[in-house]
Amino acid sequence: MSIERMVVVGASLAGLRAVEAARKAGFGGSITLIGAERHLPYNRPPLSKAFLAPLAGGGEPQPPFFRPAEVYADGLGVDLMLGEPATGLDTDRRVVRVGDRDVPYDVVVIATGARARTLPGTGRLQGVFALRTLEDALGVRAALDAGARTVVIGAGFIGSEVASAARKRGLDVTVVEALPTPLVRATGTRMGAAIAALHEANGTRLLCGTGVRAVEGGATVERVVLEDGTALEADLVVVGIGASPAVEWLEGSGLTLDNGIACDETMYTGVPGVYAAGDVANWFNGVMGRRQRLEHWTSAAEQGAIAACNALAPRHSTPYGTVPYFWSDWYDSRIQFVGSPEADEVRLVDGDASRDRRWIALYRSGDRLIGALTVNGPTDIMKYRGLIREQAGWDEALAFADKRRELAAAKAAVAV
Repeated sequence: MSIERMVVVGASLAGLRAVEAARKAGFGGSITLIGAERHLPYNRPPLSKAFLAPLAGGGEPQPPFFRPAEVYADGLGVDLMLGEPATGLDTDRRVVRVGDRDVPYDVVVIATGARARTLPGTGRLQGVFALRTLEDALGVRAALDAGARTVVIGAGFIGSEVASAARKRGLDVTVVEALPTPLVRATGTRMGAAIAALHEANGTRLLCGTGVRAVEGGATVERVVLEDGTALEADLVVVGIGASPAVEWLEGSGLTLDNGIACDETMYTGVPGVYAAGDVANWFNGVMGRRQRLEHWTSAAEQGAIAACNALAPRHSTPYGTVPYFWSDWYDSRIQFVGSPEADEVRLVDGDASRDRRWIALYRSGDRLIGALTVNGPTDIMKYRGLIREQAGWDEALAFADKRRELAAAKAAVAV
């Protein structure tokens, strides 16, 4: 079949990379990019990091758009349909439904991402935000500028970055976490507790093992009431309790929906002409030997590009495999993780997590290195990522860690 029309659903990082990759591959047909938000594609990670920080000279930060508007029309030749979400996919007729319009396709890349989970009953209250969109970030920033008493619900990475931004302004912040230990799914129990200690060390109150009974107020939020009856006065509440893949619009499409869109190793959904990428894709990651759905910047960018290329040349499809990678900035520390936290053993191989600013932990599954966590170890993390990709054994990883530690000690001795 001749491919003349590509549709990309989701004006996201993955969606943009799909468009760019298609043009780079020489595709000369039409490309339509559909996005639920009215904005051009923008970079989400800065929204909970640099975008919330006060500017030295005052004023407002610039929205982190990937490309200026003229690039889409002139450079990429894209028909933009922004400000209205896709509402259905008819895989028999090969059309994407947007409101009352049908957008025909020969191939489609779905990159609709994920939606932030919310707390029931908070939709009417001003001052309550998730932090997923540019509008969310603008609202949170305005509240921080006004000196808001801040409560963060959920001690995950985005919520903790908001807490960090508030503390840098000298504001009172409380983080509430329902689990006894934060970050268990992301880094495991032991290391989650070690990272969470950064909150107390930087003056943030962390309350673990308690849920939220209610978020109260008139027109504007006034307090968060915990399950034990404790009331936390608040002018700003940020809800960081995870996200769910945005697949509701695909019900009845024939796609397999299971914690996202089920795909094979090439990002193909099993339905002719339909591929998926980014936060919404649940694909088989051959490098890790398991199915995964990642909400990470790096994998979204890479998946978008490979999904588009595979959609245009399915007979020459390339499998996509990766060692997952994410990072987060808390206070004056950078946290980086590669691989998987699903381990039989976690071992600290450099530094002391209870007192040092820099430390490294490795994760073992069987006799293989499966993951690595660094706090303020940016020169180390990608080396461990390479070892995981090479399926390095545990003993090899420990020997490598010893050499890195000895080299660092030798450099420190010379410096003295």
